[in-house]
Amino acid sequence: MLIIFESILPIFLLVILGVVLKRTRLINESFWSGLEQFGYFVLFPALLFETLSTTNFSSMNSGGIGLVSLMAVCVMTALVLAIWPLLRRQGMAGPTYTSVFQTSTRWNGFMALAIAEKLTGETGLAVIAIIMASIIVPLNLINVGVLVWFSGESRGLKTFVVRIITNPIIIGAALGVGVNLAGVTVYAPVMTAVDLIASASLGLGLVTVGAGLRIADALKPQASVLLTLGFKLLVFPTVAVALALAFGFSGDIVVMIALGAAVPTAMNGYVLAKQMGGDADLYAAAATVQTVAAFFTIPVVLYFAGQVAGG
Repeated sequence: MLIIFESILPIFLLVILGVVLKRTRLINESFWSGLEQFGYFVLFPALLFETLSTTNFSSMNSGGIGLVSLMAVCVMTALVLAIWPLLRRQGMAGPTYTSVFQTSTRWNGFMALAIAEKLTGETGLAVIAIIMASIIVPLNLINVGVLVWFSGESRGLKTFVVRIITNPIIIGAALGVGVNLAGVTVYAPVMTAVDLIASASLGLGLVTVGAGLRIADALKPQASVLLTLGFKLLVFPTVAVALALAFGFSGDIVVMIALGAAVPTAMNGYVLAKQMGGDADLYAAAATVQTVAAFFTIPVVLYFAGQVAGG
């Protein structure tokens, strides 16, 4: 447990650095808005492209890992959609529900990659990359679809298609997988430039996560925020581990599958909520509470995943 905790601590120290820098106002306020957009449109897509285009998917059972991760997403999607009638009867509006859905199903790839690298090195990075390749595109399709349907904006097919084909995260992931599967060799200087951006993205991404947190929301969380915390940090990893064991996986692979499900929600969904008529304030509150809670829940989840997986 101590090893897991110490591996996660540097990641959370960078998040805390973002919190401190944002609130001490040492840096101009406009910088954070620009960094948020830069991360969404450049840093994270570059990281996804670099990771997915260079990972050797044949080195392990990538098909099984991908299937388990995709099934876990489908189970969580079904569970969160199933509670919509109940939440609607209790007065929850559609835009608010979109943020409940997003923060219950999205995952922080920056954090997962950083923790995986600290815990198991190349093995962990490969597993997380396979999970990325398997679920990022369908997960974004699902979340954009939910936003289009429940946000009260246009539900037309054209709106949905435009949102999908212009989403930088989907573009980066799809290009990375396509280049990898096609065996295309990217011009070395270009790949070096992408690698430099990708290398900077983990640290800057975690600082950006901290800058976007709203500490006051963590002190008095709403019921809907606590609901997303339970779904994302507890139910999701439980579902993922159960499926991984059912498919015969063991050891570090199960632990990494658990990690992919146990990290808090992704901050890029906040930008999506603002752009597509979701409840951005609720998203920010949920992301804050989940990130704080994850400092304690991730070590516990990974420890028990290792125990049941024989790792």
